[in-house]
Amino acid sequence: MSNGNSPEDERPIEDVSHDVPEGVSEEARPSVGRALQQARIDAGLTVDDISTATRVRIAIVHAIEADDFTPCGGDVYARGHIRTLAKAVGLDPADLLARFDAEHGGRPEPTGAAPLFEAERIRPERRGPNWTAAMVAAIVAVIGFVGFTFVKGGDDGGNEASVAEGAQPSSGESASSSTGPKKPAAPKPEPSDSAIAAAPADKVTVKVSATDGRSWISAKDHNGRLLFDGLLKQGDTKTFQDNEKVDLVLGDAGAIQLYVNGKKIEDDFQPGAVERLTYTKGDPQAG
Repeated sequence: MSNGNSPEDERPIEDVSHDVPEGVSEEARPSVGRALQQARIDAGLTVDDISTATRVRIAIVHAIEADDFTPCGGDVYARGHIRTLAKAVGLDPADLLARFDAEHGGRPEPTGAAPLFEAERIRPERRGPNWTAAMVAAIVAVIGFVGFTFVKGGDDGGNEASVAEGAQPSSGESASSSTGPKKPAAPKPEPSDSAIAAAPADKVTVKVSATDGRSWISAKDHNGRLLFDGLLKQGDTKTFQDNEKVDLVLGDAGAIQLYVNGKKIEDDFQPGAVERLTYTKGDPQAG
């Protein structure tokens, strides 16, 4: 088993808390960036962990934690990054967004409807059908049908009758097979508990359940392709399957229960610990 790397060596910012005590002035509250940084450190997460979980680039995470929102490309994108980072570290995005708006001139105004109506007004008129092309196609079809009938005229009467009557099938069985509706293919279900219990030996199947709280997780297949990354709320379950291996990153391993290839993992993960794990085919063992 590969244990999780320790979060980066950052000292907590002094005199900063997530909740403002009663009676403390608005100016005494931590800034948006400092509040996000302190919550990340308290959660035992590195900037790389947050970037992997949220897909926000490391440079932008560093800049936001330093209250520099210029790399975000505008207030709209900055508000989106703040909301994403707040959810990843367990903060309420509404409070941080309200403080950001207060410090940056208020929430951006919605786009007016006038440009949309203007675009609709200058849209080119819809052209009518091309009747000339339709007539040419109809004439070609008629000529083709007449030629086909003329060629078939030399065949025996049975074949001629078949053409005149629309070439009916020779038997009910063939008609049924050619005209009967095909049943749609049944959708492929996600692996269930019973499927996990009978996990195929040629694959690795990993079930992740948030039994004791919420935790963000990241899962990749043997090619490094991202299968999932996001927050798993308490009671939620995700199942991953690959031909060779599944790589996991658990933000709060103590809240997670793992089942690998149908067997429960009995490792004593500590609350708040970040674990990086790799599971392969065969008996459950961390790579």
